[in-house]
Parts: sequence; structure tokens; C-alpha cells
Amino acid sequence: MGEVEISARAYVKMCLHAARYPHAAVNGLLLAQAPQAGGCLCLSDCVPLFHSHLALSVMLEVALNQFAGGCMDPRLRSSALSPGPLALKIAGRIAEFFPGAVLIMLDNRKLVPQPRVPPIIVLETRDRRWVPKDKNLVMWRDWEESRQLLRALLEDRAHRLLVDFDAHLDDIRRDWTNQQLNTEISQWVAAANGSA
Repeated sequence: MGEVEISARAYVKMCLHAARYPHAAVNGLLLAQAPQAGGCLCLSDCVPLFHSHLALSVMLEVALNQFAGGCMDPRLRSSALSPGPLALKIAGRIAEFFPGAVLIMLDNRKLVPQPRVPPIIVLETRDRRWVPKDKNLVMWRDWEESRQLLRALLEDRAHRLLVDFDAHLDDIRRDWTNQQLNTEISQWVAAANGSA
């Protein structure tokens, strides 16, 4: 399997979703363009899905139907260091359609505002089993920028802005595409790169 690159936006939104619901397991989708044969899988965004209805397959079907194109990868925040049955089921189903899909889990033990190393576990399929991906094949567009961005957004309590699909189902006026948060992240990245 090829390399996986994680953008600041994807990483930060994963962590903000976990911070928004620290009392619950959360899941969502990581979005990427379909890679060229043997190319890098570049995860560019995160779509937070659920924090309370994790096992409701009808809700999951509705959320997945909102995304007709592109590569989707599930991720799950869990207290365990191995994926639960639901994460495996979702990941397996997505991998049927996108053979290069990965499963990413946040490691709660390392999930702090300024982690020294990325608090994630990346799994890939080998022989129909999910196994840890070689850490040398997991890259960051800019790890230091991602760390600083997450710290700044947590200090600003931006996790309160994050809306997952669960919250949208409770009140359909809430924007589960998180355009306001995406704008804030883009502005921060532009300022950090001297473009603002």
C-alpha cells in the first residue's frame, strides 16, 4: 500500500470532534481524491458524523449517501488501541469500494492540545485484516502547523463550533459541513504561511 498524507484541516477537525464530545466515542469520514495508481492518499478534510448514534446503520447510510464521489476513510475515537466491531464493519465496507482506504483512530492517551507526536493510529488492510500501517508511510503536510493550529483553536474553544451529522439531525438548521469552521481553519493556515 502507498503513502498516506494527512492535512492540517483533516487532523484538526478529527481532534475538535473528539474534544467536542469527550464523553462519547465519535466517528466520521476523512476525504481524499482518488490517488493515482501507487500514489499517495492525501487526506484533505474530515466530516464528523456521529457521537451518539454510532450503531444506527440507517443514519450512517443517510450520511454516506451525502458523499457520492471521492475516497472516504472512516476513523473512530476509541479508548482501546484496536478498532471496535462497528469501525471494522464501516472500514471494511468502504475498503470494498476504495481498496486503498485506511482506518484512522485517535489515541486518547496522546490526545492533548500540544502533542509531540501525532496521536493517531493508521491501519490498512492486508490479507483481509486491518493492521498498523508502516509509520514511515504516514506523512503530514506540516505537522508543526497542525499542532499550532489545534492548540490555537482549542484555546479559542472552536470545538464548540463543530457540528456533526448527529447534531444536524437534531436541528437541520445546523451546518454539518462546518463551513464557518473551515473558513476559520483556512484563515489561520493562510496567516501562518504569511498569506493573510
